[in-house]
Amino acid sequence: MNPHSLLASASINIGLAFIILSLFSIFKKQPSNASIYYARPLSHHHYISFDQPTSTLCRFLPSISWVFRAFRVTEDEIIEAHGLDALVIIRLFKFGIKFFAVCSLIGLVVLLPINYDGEEVHSSYYTLDSFTISNVRRGSGRLWVHFTCLCFISFYGMYLLYKEYDEILNRRIQQLQNLKHRPDQFTILVREIPLCVEHEARDCCVDHFFSKHYPNSYYSYQMVYGTEDLEELVNQAKSLARRIEGMRETSMAKKHKSKFSLLDALQQKASKVDLLEEKLQALCHKIHQLQCKDMLKKKELPVAFVTFKSRSGAAIAARLQQDSHPLLWITEMAPEPRDVSWRNMKVSYRVVPLYRLGVLVAATLLTVFFAIPVTAVQGIAKYEKLKKWFPPAMAVQLIPGLSSIVTGYLPSVVLKGFIYVVPFAMFAMAKVAGCIARSKEEIKACNMVFYFLVGNVFFLSVLSGSLFDVIGLFVSHPRNIPSHLASAVSAQADFFVTYILTDGLSGFSLEVLQPGLLIWDVVKSSTHGCQRDSRPYLYSLPYFRIIPLVSLSVLIGIVYAVVAPLLLPFLIVYFCLGYVVYINQITMIGLFGLKLKPAASISTIPLLLCTLMFNEYCKMRFLPSFDNYSLKDAVENDEVDEKNGVLELHCENAMNAYSPPGLRPVNFMASESSSTPLVPS
Repeated sequence: MNPHSLLASASINIGLAFIILSLFSIFKKQPSNASIYYARPLSHHHYISFDQPTSTLCRFLPSISWVFRAFRVTEDEIIEAHGLDALVIIRLFKFGIKFFAVCSLIGLVVLLPINYDGEEVHSSYYTLDSFTISNVRRGSGRLWVHFTCLCFISFYGMYLLYKEYDEILNRRIQQLQNLKHRPDQFTILVREIPLCVEHEARDCCVDHFFSKHYPNSYYSYQMVYGTEDLEELVNQAKSLARRIEGMRETSMAKKHKSKFSLLDALQQKASKVDLLEEKLQALCHKIHQLQCKDMLKKKELPVAFVTFKSRSGAAIAARLQQDSHPLLWITEMAPEPRDVSWRNMKVSYRVVPLYRLGVLVAATLLTVFFAIPVTAVQGIAKYEKLKKWFPPAMAVQLIPGLSSIVTGYLPSVVLKGFIYVVPFAMFAMAKVAGCIARSKEEIKACNMVFYFLVGNVFFLSVLSGSLFDVIGLFVSHPRNIPSHLASAVSAQADFFVTYILTDGLSGFSLEVLQPGLLIWDVVKSSTHGCQRDSRPYLYSLPYFRIIPLVSLSVLIGIVYAVVAPLLLPFLIVYFCLGYVVYINQITMIGLFGLKLKPAASISTIPLLLCTLMFNEYCKMRFLPSFDNYSLKDAVENDEVDEKNGVLELHCENAMNAYSPPGLRPVNFMASESSSTPLVPS
C-alpha cells in the first residue's frame, strides 16, 4: 500500500465522519426525531424542549455542543440513567485512551526514531516498513530497547487493568447495596424437578421439598409453564390494542381539521374500531380461559422459581447440591425478571451440552466460511502483488486515483461490511445455546464474536496478507519462508491503520446517527399513515457487538505498539471518538527470534508467564464476585431490611415478579393518555 492509498483512506473516512456527524447534529434538533434520539427521557415522561433562543434556522445548522456535553457527563449519572453495563462500555474507551496515550508517547519518541534509523528495508511496497521493527538490522542491540518498551507497556497495561477491575467491582457491590429490593436476590431457579407420581404434577414436589429441607427460610414458589401459544395470543392482543389506539388518534386529528367534510369517513372509521374492539374482547376472553389452572397443568415444565424469606437463605440454597443425584433439583441464583429467557426454560438441563455443541459446530463453520472474504480483502490490499498473479487487475490503473481508493479504502470497508453481520449471527446462535438469561446469551455471544475476530480478522489477515508476499518464494527458497513471514507481519500495519480509521471514524459516526432507526421510522410513518409514531425507540446497547470490536482494536494496538508505533495515534483518535459515542508476547517471541536476537526472544518468556499469572490471579480475585452474590453481603442487607421492616415486603414482590409472560394480567381496553405532550410539535 503506497502513501497515496493511505491518504485516500484517511481523507474518505474523515470526510464521511464530518458529513455524518453534521447530519446527526441537525437531525437531533428536529422534534420529529425525538423518539429516536431522546428515547429514554421520553420513556420517563420528561419534557423535551426544542425551542431555540435565536431563530429556527439554528435547527438546520450543524453544531458540536453535543460533544462537550458528552464529556461533562459523570459516571454516577451514567449508572443512574443507564446502569453499570453502560459504565463498563465507557470505561473501556477510557482505558483505551489512557493506555494508548502512554504507548503513543513511548512509540513516537523512543521507538519510531530507532526503527527509522535501522536502514534494513531498502525497497518495499509498504509505506510503513521503514517505521517498523522490520527496519532494524538483524542481531542489532537496539532490539533491547524494543524489549524494554515491551515490558513497560505490558506492566503498565496490567496496572491499568487491575485498577479497572477493582473500580468496577466496588461499583457493583455499591449497586447491589442500592438495589436491595431486586427480586432476584431472594429467588433461585430450580431445574430438573421430578414428577410426583401420586398427583402427576411437579408443583407439589417443589413445595414439599423446600418446606422440608428449608423450613425456616422457604417462602413460596412459581412454576414455569410452556405458554408459547398464550404468549402469541397476548402479542396479537397488544398489536390489536395499539392499532385501535392509533386509529382513534388519527380520527381525532382529522376531526379537529375538518368537522363536516370527513364526517362520513369518521363514522366508517368508528365502525371499524368497534369491530376491532369486539375482536380484542374475544382474544382477551380466550386468553383468560387458557390461563386457568386446569389448562396450565398440562403445560407444566420441570422448572420453578423458588422465593426465600431472606437473601442469605436464597444464596445458601443456590450453592448447595440438593440431591444425591446430581442431575435432579439443580439450583442457581435466578436472573432478574426482565432478564429471564423464557423460551429456553423448556430446554432440559441434560441436553444443554448438545445445544452448546451444535452452536460450537455452527460457529466453526461460520469461521471457516469467513476465511474466503478475508483472503479476498487481503488480495485487494496487496494490489501490487496481485497484479503479478492476476493481470486483469491492472485495469484499475486506467482511471486516475481509483487504485488508491481500491487499495486504501475498499479493503477495510469490505471487511467491515462482513464483520457487521457476524455479531448478529453469533447472537442468534447464542440464543439457542440453552442459556436461562438474556445477559448470559449476550456474554456468550461476546466471547464467540471476540474469538472469531481474533482468529479471522487479526491472524487470518496477517497470514493471508503474508501469503501474497511469499508465494513466489515457496518453490525457489522454501527455507526462507519463516523469515519472510515475520517481516510481513509488520507490513500489515498499514492495513490495520485503514481498518482502525474505517471502524473508528465512519463506524462510530454511523453508530451515533442511527440510520437504521431513521429509515424504520420513515417506513412506519409512510405505512401506517401520515402521522409519525411518537413512541420512543427503546433498545438496549448491542454489547455483543461493541465489546468484541473495541477489544479487537485494543489487541491490534497492543500487538503493534512495539512493532509499528505509527499506528498508535490513530488508536487514540479511535477511542476518543468511541468515548464520545459511548496475546501480545507470543507475537514478540517470534519477531525477536527471527531477528537473530535469541536473548531478547528468551527474555520475553518470563513476560509471557507474568501475563498468564496476572490473568489467573484476576480471575480468582475478581471473577467470583461478579458471578456470585456473597453470603456476607446477603446477611448484611437482610439485617438492614429487617431493621427497617421491609424484608417481608421484598419477599412478596419477589414472589410475584417471576410470573411467565403468558400468565400476567391482561387488560388492553384502557388506553393511557396524557394531556400534556412530551415533545412540542
